[in-house]
Amino acid sequence: MSTATATAAALAAARDLLREFPIVDGHNDLPHAMRKQVRYDLDRRDIAADQSACLHTDLPRLRAGGVGAQFWSVYVRTELAGESAVSATLEQIDFVEQLLARYPDTLAPARSAGDMKRARAEGRIASLMGAEGGHSINCSLGTLRALHRLGVRYLTLTHNDNVPWADSATDKPAAGGLTAFGREVVREMNRIGMLVDLSHVAASTMRDALDTTEAPVIFSHSSARAVCDHPRNIPDDVLERLPANGGVAMATFVSKFVLSGAADWTQAADEHLRAHGFHHLDTTPEAKALLRAFAETHPRPTATVAVVADHLDHMRETAGIDHIGIGGDFDGTVFTTDGLDDVAGYPNLIAELQARGWSRPDLAKLTWRNAVRVLGDVESVALDLGGRRAPSNATIGELDG
Repeated sequence: MSTATATAAALAAARDLLREFPIVDGHNDLPHAMRKQVRYDLDRRDIAADQSACLHTDLPRLRAGGVGAQFWSVYVRTELAGESAVSATLEQIDFVEQLLARYPDTLAPARSAGDMKRARAEGRIASLMGAEGGHSINCSLGTLRALHRLGVRYLTLTHNDNVPWADSATDKPAAGGLTAFGREVVREMNRIGMLVDLSHVAASTMRDALDTTEAPVIFSHSSARAVCDHPRNIPDDVLERLPANGGVAMATFVSKFVLSGAADWTQAADEHLRAHGFHHLDTTPEAKALLRAFAETHPRPTATVAVVADHLDHMRETAGIDHIGIGGDFDGTVFTTDGLDDVAGYPNLIAELQARGWSRPDLAKLTWRNAVRVLGDVESVALDLGGRRAPSNATIGELDG
């Protein structure tokens, strides 16, 4: 079923499911979009009102999309390093706190699986945080623990560039996966109850992390490499390890990660942005306008809901229904998938999967149950490890030389 042919009845059935088992979305870059567009000024971008001219996300569209829990990314660009990266990450965390204070009737602070369930019972959207990129901890386990105390519940080990202790999927190999310090980061995340997020990391890093971790991992926004051969996606041998690990792979909607051919177009578009003085990840209105003009003369390959469903079909077949979820990456990309244009689009995906024969129990796992379970499992591991393992104060110099 394409978005164009989804019937009113199919969408009604999808929305009915989402009322009981709402979406847990693993990754949304609204905080960074607000940082770049209006320096966090919620008077200028009041997300209680329609912000579709500037953003993929606002409260009415989150409601329309059936979102029940959102991991807000507190991402900062890798051009920031050291203490500057830490400070910028703290500003991102502070903005999420501003969101929660301004919209308490809609957004509920959440740090645990129990908090997620309580928010759902109250009819509010559970709001969690994930830090995207190990540069945010500045090679410091103390900083890692401080971010966790502030409510950050996952750390993506890298972003687009390597960190000194882990290789990224989109950088030249340097560490060969995880270094000794990188493995210590994973162990300390297990001890404190922080989800190890393997989106963005090299396949070698994924395998090293799975060899090291004592707790389930997540991929907060990655799809299947067998369906679209992009380094940001998950190889089958890694998907096959998730049942033993207990982790969850959350499929993304970014067109260049789900549609073969879109990556080449994106590379040309990125070069066009840089030629005009913009960062290639810029999502400001000015950058979006420049890219739309580029697309008029350079037709863009367009992903569809069916393409995302193809990824989820493959991920279910390879990892199992208990180990998949959704991580849209809205407001972290300019061009979206047709039918998944913003956070209101999730019912279109559920309708497509229903048409493919996905059962209500399977869809409930995809949308809600798997994500809540994996956070609860990580909390249980931390409860055990915290009682028998002291905080690590190891340094990268000590472990990596």
